[in-house]
Amino acid sequence: METPETNSLPQPEENNYVLHRRFDRMGRLVGDDVMKKLFNSHVMVIGIGGVGSWAAESLARSGVGKITIVDYDEICITNANRQLHALQGLVGRKKAEVMTERLRKINPQATIDSIPEFYNAENSESMLSLKPDYIVDAIDNLTAKAHLLATCRERGLKVITSGGSGGKMDPLRIKKADLADTHMDPMAHQVRKILRQKYDFPQKTFGIPCIFSDEFPIDPVELKYDGGKGFKCVCPQGSQNKLHGCDARNVIWGTASFVTGAFGLAMASHIVQEIANSVKAEAK
Repeated sequence: METPETNSLPQPEENNYVLHRRFDRMGRLVGDDVMKKLFNSHVMVIGIGGVGSWAAESLARSGVGKITIVDYDEICITNANRQLHALQGLVGRKKAEVMTERLRKINPQATIDSIPEFYNAENSESMLSLKPDYIVDAIDNLTAKAHLLATCRERGLKVITSGGSGGKMDPLRIKKADLADTHMDPMAHQVRKILRQKYDFPQKTFGIPCIFSDEFPIDPVELKYDGGKGFKCVCPQGSQNKLHGCDARNVIWGTASFVTGAFGLAMASHIVQEIANSVKAEAK
């Protein structure tokens, strides 16, 4: 039982804001100045699935001081193989809200906000008006993804995008390149096509870094546990998810956490290194 006396006792050091206690090991990699910049940086992660959840958590564990999470979906049991927020008892809850709670426990001093909405042209302004320093694009809807990338290019917002992590098994085949130079990636191919046809992107360099895999995609294997009836959507929102439900997809790729997670970690790495490089450049 707490008393006024116990409340006035010194709190454990981890509950106080000390630059390198919670992030001591990160600080030993990058130094004081970079840690200060990380603490004062704002990253928006759009899409908190098999890629975005790992990117968001890695950014939080790297010391990024403000993270805004954007995702419309609810947790589905089929997310359990690759998404960090998909845990027992959480099916049906909003991914953005659950991930926000998780990241706040990783770093209570950080500002973690959630926007449980689907990114599209209609709500783009309200989201991007928050002016994040960096944006992680982990959207898997082609229309929304292309609109975000085109808008970031128009506004000069720093963004890193993800290609398709589905149908891949080898995390050692993951690479980073300009979106215009990716290959063996059906999603990136379609996004490039939309950007060139609808948004007048050039044939060559886009100026948008992309994490992708050059592994040839593995076609989905038909499973028998539903009595051979083919794919069955079990998402909590079901057919009500008109924005990006299972029925709206041409194919449901197989996925592995050691690939989707590696995509997200690579995206977080890019942003942290960008921040570190900006500090070095300012010091010159």
